[in-house]
Amino acid sequence: MTRVSTFKERIQKENIHLIPLTKFRRRLQSPVKELLSFYEILKIYQKIKPDIIHQVAFKPVILGTVAARIAGIRRIIDAFAGMGFLFTSENKKKAIFKRLVFFFLRRIFDTERVYLIFQNAEDLNLMISERIISQDQAEIIKGSGVNLKAFHKSNEPPEPPIVLLPSRMLWDKGVGEFVQAAKIINSNGLRARFVLVGAPDPENPASIPTQKLKEWHTSKIVEWWGQQDDMPTIYDRAHIVCLPSYREGLPKVLLEAGASGKPVVTANTTGCRDIIKDGKNGFLVEPLNPDELANAIKKLLDDAELRKTMGMRAMQIVEEEFSEEKIVNHTLSLYNKILKR
Repeated sequence: MTRVSTFKERIQKENIHLIPLTKFRRRLQSPVKELLSFYEILKIYQKIKPDIIHQVAFKPVILGTVAARIAGIRRIIDAFAGMGFLFTSENKKKAIFKRLVFFFLRRIFDTERVYLIFQNAEDLNLMISERIISQDQAEIIKGSGVNLKAFHKSNEPPEPPIVLLPSRMLWDKGVGEFVQAAKIINSNGLRARFVLVGAPDPENPASIPTQKLKEWHTSKIVEWWGQQDDMPTIYDRAHIVCLPSYREGLPKVLLEAGASGKPVVTANTTGCRDIIKDGKNGFLVEPLNPDELANAIKKLLDDAELRKTMGMRAMQIVEEEFSEEKIVNHTLSLYNKILKR
């Protein structure tokens, strides 16, 4: 059950019954529109009466859990991909709103019918410390995994080296700091290409305007390649992958980078440090610090052997801990456990 757009045929080819949502939007809407969205979800749950509901991402978790409880669904799995914009902003207004959200979450999760999945220990521990959930009500499943058949190591491409940031074009992905780091490195005479891959997300308050991305591209500070579907080929062209994000659940782009044998520079923040071990498969830098980011990137630009060593270690870590098969099996075992309760 989702908004139907690009992947309709792809989903249906997998023999999955697809239910379109017409009222739901990821961004906050007016109270009337949110009520209509909630009512649409409720009517579908009441009609289908599923054995298990598995809801993914913050807003579907909120609306869907209330709807599922009203509909009498006995097994509800809520999966947090990350805590999102609300938890990366520290202004006073957001802090008050966050307390209200915590209060509401305590109420809707206060039942044995609800089980939660987190992608990292920090998000799980936050929910426990805020007394929103109990320890036996949740577990960690490390992201959605990576397809090791699609992403694999290739020989390092010819120079000049490419430093790649693959992500939605959001300020809180550290795109601004990446651009600043590119300026610092290029001003020192190093020959490297800095590439952004991904599209803006107009439904997210942190979305970077298309005009700003085009401005950077035109000025040759960075290259913006836009949305790309063939990501294995994009990683093959890169020498270093960078994601200076302010907060993540467990970023899939870093798993894909690791599976492709690429060293990574990322922020020392929730989610990112669950994949990158500083000095082993990449470097961790402080968020919002373009100078430190530039220094870490420069270390890898200056040392091809270090890039190779870190890339190999990155590939080993992903194969051992984050394969798609491991994540799927963990999820199916959770379904079986929930069905036996």
